[in-house]
Amino acid sequence: MTWADEDVLLDLLNSTPVVDGSHQDLLADPAEASAWLRQRGGDGSPRERDAVRQVRDTLQGVLRGDLPGSALEPYLEGATYRPAMSEQGVEWSLDVPPGRAMSVRVILAWDTLERTRPGRLRPCANSECRLFLLDRSKTNRARWCSMAVCGNRMKARRHYQRTHQPPAG
Repeated sequence: MTWADEDVLLDLLNSTPVVDGSHQDLLADPAEASAWLRQRGGDGSPRERDAVRQVRDTLQGVLRGDLPGSALEPYLEGATYRPAMSEQGVEWSLDVPPGRAMSVRVILAWDTLERTRPGRLRPCANSECRLFLLDRSKTNRARWCSMAVCGNRMKARRHYQRTHQPPAG
């Protein structure tokens, strides 16, 4: 897995933001979805768009704790690694059914993160936000998708609650 795979995974998870209080789907429009997929190495086909959206929705459920990781298993059907010899040694190629390369790549990126850096990929701690974050810090203490947006809002909200509470007793 590469940083690019992690970035595609995070971009996909964050393709359903809340904008001005309304839930959006950046992959709902076929033309925009096709461009989005091609920018990230996909083929942009309708089949790929459907597969990626299904994997995204399932993976969001897994990361939010609503679904088990095994819910992703059907999306891996037909995917295999094929070895080949080269001057550098054994090289592995991923073979997948047509239109499913990006969705399988995203699942593999998620699996690698879960194995090598468990708990680093998680939902934003702001309950009004639908975005996810990949904590690459040493301390693994990041809580918000953006400190400037969600972090600031949450801290301001807590400060307001502390300073505007009626006196006890």
